[in-house]
Amino acid sequence: MDLKKILPQNGPPINEVSKYIEKYKNDLIVIKYGGNVFIDRNIFDNFITDINILNKLGISIVVVHGGGPRIKRELDKSNIQSKFIRGLRVTDKKIIDIVEAVLIDFNNDIVNALKKYGTEAISIHTKKNNVIEVVPESEELGYVGIPSKIDNDILEKILYQKQVPIISPLGMRKGNQSYNINGDTAAGAIAKSLKSRRLLLMTNVEGVLDKDKKLIEEISSSEILKMIQDNTITEGMIPKINTCLDAVNNGVTAVGIIDGRKKHSILFEIFSDKGSGTLIRK
Repeated sequence: MDLKKILPQNGPPINEVSKYIEKYKNDLIVIKYGGNVFIDRNIFDNFITDINILNKLGISIVVVHGGGPRIKRELDKSNIQSKFIRGLRVTDKKIIDIVEAVLIDFNNDIVNALKKYGTEAISIHTKKNNVIEVVPESEELGYVGIPSKIDNDILEKILYQKQVPIISPLGMRKGNQSYNINGDTAAGAIAKSLKSRRLLLMTNVEGVLDKDKKLIEEISSSEILKMIQDNTITEGMIPKINTCLDAVNNGVTAVGIIDGRKKHSILFEIFSDKGSGTLIRK
């Protein structure tokens, strides 16, 4: 394999890459792509490039995407005001139909972009190859679900064929009703179910920051709990951190919170000594 031809010039150093390819070649990495920054087309193209490179290098990956900003845009067009409880969107019948349409549209966008690069990607959502069964999160939230079961067989077949599953954070309940799922929660459930080596959450922040707003490169779950108790970690970051802690306590070796705005942040996280965000271990 000629790494020079596959890797970008502004990516991680080739000698480090070769070392990590060996390390990950029989493992699985789950990547969550979402957050407000990802409407930016340059960031989208950078993400697609990185996924394509991982696929060419023979690394098994599963992608779970979000879609918050796109959903908000569509709801605004229909003059629908969203109500949030504990950071989750209250979702009635009308809203779930819009959410589902937007997420499936975004899913196809990712799949088609990867196919242009020659990576075979497979759509997974409530209308096609659904792999997530849910239970309702709570009555007041309406059609918002928590994953209760993941169909590993479908995902493993796709991975075996060197294809990339692209999963929308949607799930079904008996009676074929679709439910919206928080993207991080969906990614965490899939990483746990497949016992992936890594879960990477791409966001629009550098990673976990200490009291002086400096990036923490690696941290254990007990240290993180202290940071939540002393209010170093607050609000929007807490549900993300809870997903990370849940994953590392249930079979995922480590979780990275990485800055999707940085060029090739996925490649630097997986293939370089330094990484590109915060790595959380048990």
